Amino acid sequence: MSSRSASLPRPIPGGGVNTEPGSADDGWTPPPPVKLDDGSHIQLFKDGQALSTALSAIENAKKRICLEVYIFANDSTGQRFKDALARKAREGVEVYLIYDDFGSISTPRKAFLDLRQAGVRIRVFHPLRPWETRYSWRPFNRDHRKLLVIDDALGGLGGLNIADEYAGEWVAPATAAPPPSPTTDARFWRDNCVGIAGPSVLTLSNAFARTWNYIAHGGRIARALYLHPTPADPRSFAIPPCGNNLSLLASVPSLDSPLRPSLHRLFAAARKSIRMTMAYFAPDDDLVSSLSRAARRGVDVQLMLPGVCDVPILITAARSFYDTLLHAGVKIYERQSVVLHAKTMVIDDQISILGSTNLDYRSIEYNLELSAVIRSEPFARQMTTLFNNDVKFARQILPTHWKRRPTLDRIGQWAVSRARYLL
Repeated sequence: MSSRSASLPRPIPGGGVNTEPGSADDGWTPPPPVKLDDGSHIQLFKDGQALSTALSAIENAKKRICLEVYIFANDSTGQRFKDALARKAREGVEVYLIYDDFGSISTPRKAFLDLRQAGVRIRVFHPLRPWETRYSWRPFNRDHRKLLVIDDALGGLGGLNIADEYAGEWVAPATAAPPPSPTTDARFWRDNCVGIAGPSVLTLSNAFARTWNYIAHGGRIARALYLHPTPADPRSFAIPPCGNNLSLLASVPSLDSPLRPSLHRLFAAARKSIRMTMAYFAPDDDLVSSLSRAARRGVDVQLMLPGVCDVPILITAARSFYDTLLHAGVKIYERQSVVLHAKTMVIDDQISILGSTNLDYRSIEYNLELSAVIRSEPFARQMTTLFNNDVKFARQILPTHWKRRPTLDRIGQWAVSRARYLL
């Protein structure tokens, strides 16, 4: 019996993605903003509503727009964003754009040339062609961050790129649904974003400036690292100790990334629950052990992982850990119908992590990533509600059925797990 049929409850029919304004197929109601101690307000967004809100903010910008993205697609959604950025630049708004050359490889260069001619200031992260690099050629280090800052007053970060599969019909209503992914039958991607209004937006501005200056002046990639608040030890990361506060982890490729030790501390400190939604789950053995130890001491550990993925081998990589995790008491769900692209965690219904960072070697050792760490019980409750909504569209992997999976599946999972550091 395969793992896909080995699960209860059965998922609710329908993708569970809010593909257009007013759509009720996902059963999730957008929650109200949450106020932080510094006076900022944060707003949880799901799916295309995040890109719709971002486009509206761009169209209403008065002074400055800073956009950093991995994929800037050449589709209907990309065209709407391109037109808005060009129009604001012609109106005299300062527009800054960072895009990753590999992530946006399918977008014609003329699209970015048109933006330059309109007055948009553009930096390309690590050009793939060696002769286009101003400094050292680093084709394996990519900028996977997704960040927007408007007038230093509004901002947002998350996992969404600028493309139709993320936006649905929220941005380009007249456009037909995007074609299925080349590797899946799914047309839409399930993702999250957090919007910020108020003083905390300054942290996003600082993170953007670090990347912009690194691209402009070269040097060590660590120049793009930004941690807020600044820790005494750069190999660690300060989790907000109390109240309703936001920290920012703008990480860079490093064997000494603060991400690993921070996750170990969070998992070790968890007392009630860990709820993780992760698009690409291929962690090192130590992190798997940390999750397993938490479950064995009575923490309710729940993982939402993809049942559909744009990189199918990563499903195999994630499944290679199921034996260990299920034996420890971890509950595992595989999201159905859509490509799961969200990267979130909620610890003890108090601390939430949301951003672009996957739990794999690429995010930790190869990419620039960006995540917000938010200590707020009201926001954590919203995140938990969203997790539980995804459970309705997922299949739970049950230990009794998982043990009966085919031998060929076992061999493939073992082989992929041995090479997961290459994924």
